[in-house]
Amino acid sequence: MISLAGKLLSRGGVIVYPTETFYGLGGSPQLPEVPERVYRIKGRELSKPFPLIASSMEVVLRAIAQWPICAEILSHTFWPGPLTLVLQAAPHIPTAIHANTGKIAVRISSHPVAQALAEEAGGLLIATSANLAHHRACRTTSELHEELLAGIDGLVDAGPSGGHLNGLPSSVVDVSGVAPKLIRAGCIPWEKLMQAMR
Repeated sequence: MISLAGKLLSRGGVIVYPTETFYGLGGSPQLPEVPERVYRIKGRELSKPFPLIASSMEVVLRAIAQWPICAEILSHTFWPGPLTLVLQAAPHIPTAIHANTGKIAVRISSHPVAQALAEEAGGLLIATSANLAHHRACRTTSELHEELLAGIDGLVDAGPSGGHLNGLPSSVVDVSGVAPKLIRAGCIPWEKLMQAMR
């Protein structure tokens, strides 16, 4: 199943796949037609950057321009896992991914399927939630909207996703500035993140 999904990703396919939080919608960010398709399938606003899942720390470091000490501490403590870090993007990252913000939001997933698919996609995988814009995220494939399913090329069903995280998304922290900034509260409490940096 992973190898078939990997072939789809290498050919510019858009798939739905499990993560440690919710089911994700994505494809290879390095293929120019893929971000456009994901935007269209989801009905996502073009001004919103895409979060990414990386297959390894080496991939993360190649995708960013700077690696601050707080990023080192947080990634060492909470990766692989549901913590997304916002960092300055490397120049080669397509503008369609970061919506001309110059920043990328990335994490290393603790879900083995998401990790394997990121590797199959070349190291980075678009990781927006598999729902139509302004609809709720899905923990099971049975919750996926028919309109979204009609637009994708493949689906990896690994059962309920993220049950141990109480239905919360990944925590998102911007570490690109002088001090870390909470962008989205999620399954790792802000207090716990702050404690790690003390």
